[in-house]
Amino acid sequence: MPLREHLSELRRRIVLAALGVVAGATVGWFLYDRVFAALQEPLLSVAEERGSIVSVNFAGLITAVDMKFKVAFFIGVVLSSPWWLYQLWAFITPGLTRKERRYAYSFVAAALPLFWAGAAFAALVLPNAVRVLTEFTPEGATNLIDAQTYLSFVMRFILAFAVAFVLPVIMVALTFAGVVRARAWARGWRWAVLTAFVFSAVMTPTPDVLSMFVLAMPICVLYFVALGICVLHDRRVDRQRDAAGLPRLDGSWPSEPDPEVAA
Repeated sequence: MPLREHLSELRRRIVLAALGVVAGATVGWFLYDRVFAALQEPLLSVAEERGSIVSVNFAGLITAVDMKFKVAFFIGVVLSSPWWLYQLWAFITPGLTRKERRYAYSFVAAALPLFWAGAAFAALVLPNAVRVLTEFTPEGATNLIDAQTYLSFVMRFILAFAVAFVLPVIMVALTFAGVVRARAWARGWRWAVLTAFVFSAVMTPTPDVLSMFVLAMPICVLYFVALGICVLHDRRVDRQRDAAGLPRLDGSWPSEPDPEVAA
């Protein structure tokens, strides 16, 4: 596909994904009160445990309205995740055949629960992070946390882990589409593990190492599961092309040494 058509397809998919997020945000506008109460719950729990004042503070005149828009957008991203995840896969493989459409549905079916699992996992860790960070408040002092700072942190925290859990599915999607071979993922496993731990260290604002490991290990496990699926897929495709007398996806023939192994 020419570059101009690629850009046109990218623009179309972005517009469709954005419309889905806007539709979800419209629903999120009416769910704001419930979601805000859930996001604020870790702070209220800490305040109740310690018998101190720990609460969210709206400092500016338009802060409350601004946060309602942001939280509604956050809800829209979560609610419309099936739609924009499909748009992502549809852009990777434009002009889908009937078989590729089944792959697209499988991609969304696998990515969606992982996206929600990542968000749920972050939500489980969040109360501990809030508890540790508020422990530095001197006894008898009042901790009024800026609403913009707190809610933005919570939403980024949840979305970051939701997206991180989807990345292994994107690995499999790119391999099934023939864009990236499994050997390329295998060669970069050390960097993938390092990235997972660095990401977890940055996204867990608690000083203990255990939280970092608890968050990094599921990402590493998902990476290696995805790598195994990619390896099995490439082997199956290579056997089929060998039987048909066609060159493999990397351009080699069965009798030739693997260029990537030789390198």
